[in-house]
Order: sequence, then structure tokens, then C-alpha cells
Amino acid sequence: MSTLDLSELNFNYARSSGKGGQNVNKTNTKAYLSWDITNTQCIYPNHKKRFIEKYSNFINANGEFQIFSQEFRTQTLNREDCIKKLKQMLESTRFAPKQRRATKPTKNSVNRRIKTKKMKGLTKKLRREKF
Repeated sequence: MSTLDLSELNFNYARSSGKGGQNVNKTNTKAYLSWDITNTQCIYPNHKKRFIEKYSNFINANGEFQIFSQEFRTQTLNREDCIKKLKQMLESTRFAPKQRRATKPTKNSVNRRIKTKKMKGLTKKLRREKF
């Protein structure tokens, strides 16, 4: 259930900017990936919730996740790059982050800190005294 179903992904293509010379003006190589994240069944609900929270800026008002790629000069490479980006995003939200537990500093570290503060204060005090 935690694997990406490629049949749920929709691709559109447009003219991309960047390298390609005169060819860039006549071929649609920029790949747009859109994925209906709200109705997908290929990831678990809590994973989906974490994904939506982290990448909310990639989700439009209709609940579709959208990214694009124009790194390469061909549609197929840009399409693969979109899928690679999506998989990396899914992997980054796969597990819930560890909860931080508050801890106290050890007695020895507190004593060391106080000792260094006393030494600094003593040094400054000796600088003030007249000989």
C-alpha cells in the first residue's frame, strides 16, 4: 500500500526555457506532474497527512499535488525526473519524526559551567584591582 501507483499520475507537457537552442521553441519538453493526493489509495492515511503538511505549497485548491521538471532536453527524462522528485518527497515523509524528550544537564556539566564562570569573573576582578 505504500508504493506509488504510476497510473494515478497525470502528465502534461509545455515548452521549457533554458538550453536547447532553436529546438526549444518548437518542442514541448517541460513535464508537469499532477497527482490527486486527496483521493489516492497508494499511501497510508497518516503518511498522507504528513506529506500534505510538509508539502502544502505544492498542493492546489483542488487537492492535486503538482511539480514540474525542465532539467533535460527530452520529455522522457523530465518525466522520470518528476517521478524521482515525487518519490524523494514521499520517502522524506514516510516516517514520523522522533519526539524530542526534554533532558536535564548533568551535575558535572553544571559544575564545570559554574567553575568557568567563576574563573572568568576572577580574571576580570584582578584586572580592576590597582597594584
